[in-house]
Amino acid sequence: MMSDAFQTTANVPRERFDFEHVPETDQSFENALRKARAGTRLTVADGVELLTTGTEQEGIDPKRKELVLEAADRRREEVVGEEVTFVANVNNNVTTACNTGCLFCNFKDRAETFRSDYDGDHGGGFTKTPAESTEIVRDAVERGVYEVTSVSGLHPAFVLDEEHREILETAEQNHNYRPPEEYEKDPGTYVEQMDAMSVAGAHVHSMTPEEADHAKRGTDWTYREVYERLADAGLDTVPGTAAEILVDEVREVICPDKVGTQGWLDAMEAAADAGMETTATIMYGHVENEMHRVLHLKELRDLQDRTGAITEFVPLSFIHPDTPLHNQGMVDGGATTAEDELMIAVGRLFLDNIDHVQSSWVKYGDAQGIKMLSCGADDFMGTILSEEITKRAGGEYGEFRSFTEYAEMISAAGRIPVERSTDYTKRRRVDPEAEVIGPELGPHADGTPLL
Repeated sequence: MMSDAFQTTANVPRERFDFEHVPETDQSFENALRKARAGTRLTVADGVELLTTGTEQEGIDPKRKELVLEAADRRREEVVGEEVTFVANVNNNVTTACNTGCLFCNFKDRAETFRSDYDGDHGGGFTKTPAESTEIVRDAVERGVYEVTSVSGLHPAFVLDEEHREILETAEQNHNYRPPEEYEKDPGTYVEQMDAMSVAGAHVHSMTPEEADHAKRGTDWTYREVYERLADAGLDTVPGTAAEILVDEVREVICPDKVGTQGWLDAMEAAADAGMETTATIMYGHVENEMHRVLHLKELRDLQDRTGAITEFVPLSFIHPDTPLHNQGMVDGGATTAEDELMIAVGRLFLDNIDHVQSSWVKYGDAQGIKMLSCGADDFMGTILSEEITKRAGGEYGEFRSFTEYAEMISAAGRIPVERSTDYTKRRRVDPEAEVIGPELGPHADGTPLL
């Protein structure tokens, strides 16, 4: 049965795109829900029925939606119980310089605006040296932070290491490379940045598949070789961002110059082969439809079947106001609240081999972020201390969350606040009645509040 739901459930004119994949199935919502409640592994058709609340009707049915949310919440309770986790972390994105041109992104600044001979400014963009990264991370870790998360633009001077630089400097093709001498500030190499951020016992969560692809451009190196060198330099785990939607017909619209679906999957599998755990994301609510979303989930589930390395699933609702997709009239808005809730819920039900599902207060705000904890989510992000990507896209929900706020919000929702490490191996229940609440799992944490 063909559905118009993908044209009507959000403020997105998705009918403008002539996609091969559309929300059309021979399954029924009732059968899909029955399977979800029973814990049977769902098919793509099942996922589409649950995400649309039935393809035989237009739009999202509120009563059916609540049935899906209830099934996901029960599954969450079965898998992880009542604990809601969060991590003490800091963002240290190295550079906004990037020439990839993804239409959903306003984090980037054109790389040529960072060159020494550029007559103008780069709109508040930045590049950090390895020494500056060390200073930022050392300060955060000394204040109790455990994790440093780093996701950066693809600066033309950014290379894996000096061997990589030598290859690019003698190559006949450009490979989007320019020597660091041409820029106001040198980002160093990826290896130098990993080493710089692993200071003082910090857990380094960095190097997306897109960055790994940039770190091997112009060579015949494998993703595994790249990740092994980065691990030797201090990289601990890999964020599964840059995934967006893992269907190439969508990527050709929103990020045609970015690594493709197979490249993303190859890189993530290579990171696992190199001994590192990963996360996995989806960025939804732009030009894609529900079939694309579920096909994406299927790719993640298959990847987890192969590797077992994914610790959490992170749905990222598209923030549209200051992005090229919106400014060029390709989208009118992002996902609706109902779509957000169903994305969390179906993620929990479909990804039966990934234990943890994250609710992003940066994307949803506090009230809706808490609501997502009854839709299948069990993780509530981290303290962050600095958030730049969502903010530059027009996000409105702030850049910092204290441990006291976490404890109060989670306990008020009837759940148990738990501080965790990046990989979930270290966990500590937080007493919301304590007079002073701060991190204790970090290498220099003693319970003192971060701010």
